[in-house]
Amino acid sequence: MRLMHAIALACLAALPARAQQTVVITGSPAGRAAHDAPYAISVVDQDEIRRAGPMINASEALVRVPGLVASNRSNYAQDLQISSRGFGARATFGVRGLRLYADGIPATGPDGQGQVSHFDLAGAERIEVLRGPFSALYGNSSGGVIAIHTAPATRAEFAARAGAGSFGLRQLGVEAATPLGGGLDLRAAASTMQIDGFRPQSGADKHQAAARLGWRAGADQVTLLFNHLEQPADDPLGLTREQFDLGPEETVANAINYDTRKKARQTQLGASWRHRWGEGLLRESTVAAYAGGRSITQFLSIPPFVQLESPLQGGGVVDFDRRFDGVDARARLAGGPFDLVVGAALERQRDDRRGYENFVGSGDARVLGVFGALRRDEVNHARTRELYAQAQWALAADLEASAGLRSGRVELSSRDEFLSNGDDSGRVDYDYTTPVAALRWRASPGLNLYASFGRGHESPTLGEVAYRADGNGGFNDELKAQKSRQLELGAKWRGDGLRLDLAAFEARTRDELGVVASQYGRSAFGNVGRTLRRGVEAALDWRPTPAWRTQLVASTLDASYRNDFLDCDGTPCGAGNRIAGAPRGSAWAELAWADARWGEFGVEWRAVGGAPVDDRNTDAASGYATAALRWSKRYPLGAGGAAMEWLLRVDNLFDRHYAGSMIVNDGNRRYFEPGAPRNAFVGLRVSSRP
Repeated sequence: MRLMHAIALACLAALPARAQQTVVITGSPAGRAAHDAPYAISVVDQDEIRRAGPMINASEALVRVPGLVASNRSNYAQDLQISSRGFGARATFGVRGLRLYADGIPATGPDGQGQVSHFDLAGAERIEVLRGPFSALYGNSSGGVIAIHTAPATRAEFAARAGAGSFGLRQLGVEAATPLGGGLDLRAAASTMQIDGFRPQSGADKHQAAARLGWRAGADQVTLLFNHLEQPADDPLGLTREQFDLGPEETVANAINYDTRKKARQTQLGASWRHRWGEGLLRESTVAAYAGGRSITQFLSIPPFVQLESPLQGGGVVDFDRRFDGVDARARLAGGPFDLVVGAALERQRDDRRGYENFVGSGDARVLGVFGALRRDEVNHARTRELYAQAQWALAADLEASAGLRSGRVELSSRDEFLSNGDDSGRVDYDYTTPVAALRWRASPGLNLYASFGRGHESPTLGEVAYRADGNGGFNDELKAQKSRQLELGAKWRGDGLRLDLAAFEARTRDELGVVASQYGRSAFGNVGRTLRRGVEAALDWRPTPAWRTQLVASTLDASYRNDFLDCDGTPCGAGNRIAGAPRGSAWAELAWADARWGEFGVEWRAVGGAPVDDRNTDAASGYATAALRWSKRYPLGAGGAAMEWLLRVDNLFDRHYAGSMIVNDGNRRYFEPGAPRNAFVGLRVSSRP
């Protein structure tokens, strides 16, 4: 902390102040400048998203956020591995412990499990990432918040894009936006992508469509949202240490033998209505609702003998249909130095979940990787009901206080309809109250200092309560929710051509959730005690001249257990062990030069520290660093503003072999998912307006 403070003072003393007002919505009762927010929040804008790559995976752009690790598995059968300050690191698939939003619609279920595969990156105006104590304002399982926003259509425009790259990557997309008159505006987009993959059994298709219809008249604003995703993908599975060391193109034989694969399909609708009441105490009210469905069919590589040995085994094919919906109503009150939002939210999720054997026949006539006999049939429910409030007070001209409270209940239940192996029905409820508080002091026109504190709550997911740790059948209703206390101290400086954000944090968690047994695709979870997460984050954006720009983000993380928690059969385990999947730190840097004639050239560098692959710390993914080169150029097409834009990128320039992500605590010890070798991408976008 002293070193960080000294560096900050040295930088700030030499520079004049001129605040740059980037307005954010996340974490605030109303839109406010990110510079004034008393918490760590980062914004990745539209241009940065486009320069980062083919806009297929959110990990392309999220490397610019300190404290956030977004790892591309190079496996479209699994979602990105994302953690914020170590929260979410335990996820073996999907995203855990973070709240995800797309235009205000939750992409995280009420049980805390989410995915970002349906994010429309090409149509995004910006991505906001909130870290630290104030994430608790978003309720259960909010160790961080990632929110993507689409801009309303303010003028008629059209764009078409195409791209091609290494490993058989091909993509096409169209976007259109127009005001329709009468206060209406429409934005729509569609895209398709195919990739063969650099590993055998790693090809994928991805098809997306999204639309936003807005209406504004007087004091009212109504927004309707739609998005759809279809994504069939092969699954190359993880690799053991021995297989991983052979090179990035390795694939375990079982992936081929069982034709491991996944098909995902999701459609959702959302609507919101905001009414401005004027300048009285009640300023505005908002009601938002959404509903959708998601279906998953996934073929695993669980051997037949494992499924036949135990009647409790759920089979080698996962097949479920999910229906989800929710509503959020809030009112904003303001007067003088006081700003308050109060609201209520309800979220529901129903999974009709089935499991099948992944084989038919026996002996030489046995066929693998197909639908076999039914082994699991149940209905899972998850619900949350919440009340919340958040307030800001201007205590003095340069001093502001913020506070919030969210209180609710998570209900998880399962009704077993496959009773030949016993009744696995059950239910468990978790009540929580998560307060937050912060102070922000404007020390000078360009410098803000702040301190924030909060308590977080993370319930188990439906998947984590599905199996008991003792190996017997039944619902794991003994699991407790993990709870944390978090503290953050930070400084934000805005000066001529320079932005600098610094933050130091600490989070102490009790009843941490972790894997206590894992074998053949079946993981049992338990509460493994107390953990500590602490670290420092920095983000620098410096533009010394109009032509030159440099950005640097860096973070450190000490994420470890504070007590013994498992019988490790003689393997050192417990106090002092690092949390699986949480790297010691990460960094990203960019140096770019732009010229009207030659376009923009950029060099990027990314480094990620080593991370243990299991909580026993028996092995670890080594730290790595990769470099990338890019060039982009806009060519006008006539006088009407139409243009074509080229993007060329080469990633992993020096062809490093590294673990791009990991499958933490995997019972088969197939922990490692290799990162992509050196690869190139070329993209062309033709647009009607600048």
